Amino acid sequence: MKQNVSKRRPVNLTIREDLLANAKSLNLNTSKAAEAGIEDAIKKAEASKWLESNKEALLAHNLRVEKEGILL
Repeated sequence: MKQNVSKRRPVNLTIREDLLANAKSLNLNTSKAAEAGIEDAIKKAEASKWLESNKEALLAHNLRVEKEGILL
């Protein structure tokens, strides 16, 4: 994963105590771990949004392939 050099800003988060304790016992950087989790959630949400907005085109394409086969 490439690192983003964007400016960082402090925020308040509520995190389960057991996760925080486990992360600290493993010497994880909780800020970086939270950032990675948020980044992953954003990617999944964007992919889901893209699939939803392109649903009709994907269905039409799949129907065409089912009827006519692939173009190659």
